Amino acid sequence: MKRRTALKMGAGFALGLGLTRVARAQDPAANWPAKTVRLIIPFTPGGSTDFQGRILCDWLGRHFGQQFIIDHKPGAGSNIGVAETARSAPDGYTLGWITVASHAINPTLYAKLPFDHIKDFAPVSMTGTFPNLLVVNNNLPVRTVQELIFLLKKEPGKYAFASSGQGTSLHLSGELFKMLTGTDMFHVPYKGGGPALTDVMSGQVAMTFGNMPTVLPHAKGGKVRALGVTSAERWFTSPEIPAIAESVPGFQAMSWHGVAFPAATPPSIVEKLSAAIQRAMATTEMQDKYAAGGSKATAMTPQQFAAFIKEDTERWAPAIRASGARVE
Repeated sequence: MKRRTALKMGAGFALGLGLTRVARAQDPAANWPAKTVRLIIPFTPGGSTDFQGRILCDWLGRHFGQQFIIDHKPGAGSNIGVAETARSAPDGYTLGWITVASHAINPTLYAKLPFDHIKDFAPVSMTGTFPNLLVVNNNLPVRTVQELIFLLKKEPGKYAFASSGQGTSLHLSGELFKMLTGTDMFHVPYKGGGPALTDVMSGQVAMTFGNMPTVLPHAKGGKVRALGVTSAERWFTSPEIPAIAESVPGFQAMSWHGVAFPAATPPSIVEKLSAAIQRAMATTEMQDKYAAGGSKATAMTPQQFAAFIKEDTERWAPAIRASGARVE
């Protein structure tokens, strides 16, 4: 009796071990990543996306023991690179950098997109949140938001603001500013925040509502003059800079970045990467590095991120429609 029981137990253990091995072999995440993972960033090098993306790729590379490399695909307000992510093989080796532009603003701003921002992606996690920072060329004779408003009203249509592209949060921050202050300035779109900031520093364009991680170091270095942040209140990394809302009640425009796989990527891979990013953003290392650039390290589960994207799309829609901005 004891021998039969032992044999049954042994057979059961062997069967269970075999099933476990089969399950592991069938789980796509078991050996992922087994090779280099490509992260498509839909903007030019030098912007906030590049800054945050490189920090994240470095951490993930050390964590997984595989390379995570950046592939820049700028243009069309981030739509070119984001569309390439959507069309990529859902095997876990092409990851896309998505932003408030691609997944909250563009669905309302553009008459037609080359992707469905909900159906064509498997959200992994948010990576950072931050305001934009209104900076002006050092030669512009203003030092406060109030003085800028006075100048724009005194000489309507004379000054321009640069952005990282039509319909980005940088562009719409400027449109919102115009709408709430009753001022008149024209928009100059670039293919990324880096080139936009370069022309503000050189004096080709008067100002930009640049992403905080991109422009804050240049403002601290004296290359441009910071007037205000687009968060509702002063930002934790630079409390000395006023919020634009202190001079323009109701003004608020927040940006965020995150990563997503193409739709149909195995859920176990999505969950595995999300768990790693959540772990990364909880570390002092990542929090300090992001804060140094003016952003807050932020992580979400895939389910939380998917829900947030839908909610943020609804949040931006009324402002976009009210501004009259539309891209055919």
